[in-house]
Amino acid sequence: MTSTANGPESGGRAAHPDHLGHVIFITAAAAMGGFLFGYDSSVINGAVEAIRDRYDIGSGTLAQVIAIALIGCAIGAATAGRIADRIGRIRCMQIASVLFTASAIGSALPFALWDLAMWRIIGGFAIGMASVIGPAYIAEVSPPAYRGRLGSFQQAAIVIGIAISQLVNYAVLQIADGDQRGKILGLEAWQWMLGVMVVPAILYGLLSFAIPESPRFLISVGKKAEARKILEEVEGKDIDLDARVAEIETAMHGEHKSSFKDLLGNRFFFLPIVWVGIGLSMFQQLVGINVAFYYSATLWQSVGIDPTDSFFYSFTTSIINIIGTVIAMVLVDRVGRRPLALVGSVGMAVALAVEAWAFSADLVDGKLPTTQGTVALIAAHVFVLFFALSWGVVVWVFLGEMFPNRLRAAALGVAVFAQWMANWAITASFPSLSDWNLSGTYIIYACFAVLSIPFVLKFVKETKGKALEEMG
Repeated sequence: MTSTANGPESGGRAAHPDHLGHVIFITAAAAMGGFLFGYDSSVINGAVEAIRDRYDIGSGTLAQVIAIALIGCAIGAATAGRIADRIGRIRCMQIASVLFTASAIGSALPFALWDLAMWRIIGGFAIGMASVIGPAYIAEVSPPAYRGRLGSFQQAAIVIGIAISQLVNYAVLQIADGDQRGKILGLEAWQWMLGVMVVPAILYGLLSFAIPESPRFLISVGKKAEARKILEEVEGKDIDLDARVAEIETAMHGEHKSSFKDLLGNRFFFLPIVWVGIGLSMFQQLVGINVAFYYSATLWQSVGIDPTDSFFYSFTTSIINIIGTVIAMVLVDRVGRRPLALVGSVGMAVALAVEAWAFSADLVDGKLPTTQGTVALIAAHVFVLFFALSWGVVVWVFLGEMFPNRLRAAALGVAVFAQWMANWAITASFPSLSDWNLSGTYIIYACFAVLSIPFVLKFVKETKGKALEEMG
């Protein structure tokens, strides 16, 4: 997705919209893709054991069914930028909405295991599209003075989607008397959990008709009058709008559509800045954050917590996730991206190490000892808090900002593709790794958290307060 930036000549960097509430609405509507991203990614948590039981499958097959959506995510992320450059950001959101809706209906009414897997791939493709389109669109319509906070709406929507999915799962389980396979109006409880997503999926599609196209895309297809009007909406009347349009147009004429070839370097295949984006994306997943959202109910049940309580703890984890995200939204433009990332890495490493210690205890009558069980629950919540106030937000902000204009679309696609592949690796491996050694699994995640510290210190540059054309 080709995008330029607000430049100092036109006053864009100091732009303040006349109606900030309108810009917030536009951003929130675009971030609904993030809500669906979070909801679809996490709702499967409530269905894991029911799927295992209904189809009588082992941990390996179960992991593939859970993780297969991430293959769709990776493909959607890799192709979304090119699609958006051809048909626009808004039309991409509408396509994603249709795919989300179809996936929700199909996943709720599967007639076989392969059928369920197919609908999860389709939903994953929509998530992948939303994960690229959301932050890029928000970066393109946000005034620089607000871009960090508005960019963090994507992650805020993701964590709210996670929390709502856990709340829905908990409510459905209560109606089904604590049985994931309990019948409600002819369908099993887990089917309702997956099917409820049809509501936000349709809402996302409707909201996409209420927000403007990216001014940068409009200029790229020759619709300067429309772009000028939208720039006035989002940046205010005080800037020189003709100069802004000319600036964006000049920058676009001075560059070509980003492609995979543009990312290639001489020595290490990709250019260094692309590797930094890939590294940020992979570390975000390799600390094991999505284990907390895909498998938390199963994890707590495996150490002796009853199903209803396990669902409740999954929900409280989601609330902590929201709190941490709000903290990050407040701080990301004040203290910067790098300091938050470093604080988060240290906090996650300590929390994961404590979890590893707690899970190393022998089970007594199928349960962790009281002390270790309590410590494990607290450490799990602390881990999610530190992730949310740091890597959960700053990685998406970095990816929306850090690449030069000529690389942004292709580089963002590659980085998010890497993120989904890392997500897939963690999700697909966790059931088997936890069967092998749950404590050892958390030690692995803790090591990745530790390694992220020197990575940030050595390779990641601060992007706070910079215009997009200054990147790279």
